[in-house]
Amino acid sequence: MILDAARTAASQLFTAEFRTVFLKTLGLTLLTLVALWFGIREVFDWLAWPWIDAMLPGLPSWTGWLGLIAAIIAGIGLALGLALLIAPVTAIVAGLFLDDVAEVVEKTNYPQERPGEPVPALRAMVLAIKFFGIVIVGNLLALLLMFIPIVNIGAFFLVNGYLLGREFFEFAAMRYRSEQGAKDLRRRNAGTVFMAGIVIAAFLAVPILNLLTPLFAAAMMVHLHKAVSAAERRPAMARA
Repeated sequence: MILDAARTAASQLFTAEFRTVFLKTLGLTLLTLVALWFGIREVFDWLAWPWIDAMLPGLPSWTGWLGLIAAIIAGIGLALGLALLIAPVTAIVAGLFLDDVAEVVEKTNYPQERPGEPVPALRAMVLAIKFFGIVIVGNLLALLLMFIPIVNIGAFFLVNGYLLGREFFEFAAMRYRSEQGAKDLRRRNAGTVFMAGIVIAAFLAVPILNLLTPLFAAAMMVHLHKAVSAAERRPAMARA
């Protein structure tokens, strides 16, 4: 079920049907990350440069071999900061475009079924912002384990697998159910949703490819919601 949903979603990313939403999600993801890159750099210059200057007095700003060392330190810090923000950026972008992705998936793969209803824009944005904060906090906790080999990798996948699986599945389910109904469905299928979240986290861990995480995750969870809903209906239909 999970692998089928992931395989179908991955195969659709570069199709003609997905072209418009592909360009929108990729473009917004890139713009957001670029803006955050410059923002993080400004914060680094403001907070960290005085500390570096105190440790290495007389250091010429970003010049000479000492400047190169400082630039490398800054680059590592900026890269870590940006890596930390990829998951929450994914949440924000998905909150804006999940309904667009879902509509393409429904028309392409489930034309005979009732289409879902878009989550109200304001509610979707509130949920995306809330999720943005939760993912940042979760990844900050995982970051504390960064220097512990193996544990750091496990923490990344566990934190993002749980959070991304939960939120993307509920986003997809809310096109067909109330918010509480979506949460109840996710709890009844917690193991499946978590493993699907691990797949999303694995996708997120691949450089460059992770820029497409909002598109992949949204499409995958639409397929997974359809599969889970069908699986829950089968026993009831058999009894009838």
